[in-house]
Amino acid sequence: MPGLFQKVQDFLKSPQGRKYTDQAKRYASDPKNRQKAQDLFKRFGGGRKH
Repeated sequence: MPGLFQKVQDFLKSPQGRKYTDQAKRYASDPKNRQKAQDLFKRFGGGRKH
């Protein structure tokens, strides 16, 4: 039985997976969207104190 990682790899190799990958690359190439993503990471992931 394939594990989760193998299922993800198989999906990314499928036509639908390649479509979503290309869409994500286009979205990430836009500077405004990149800044939005960085702001979210700072808000939810970067401010943790241990």
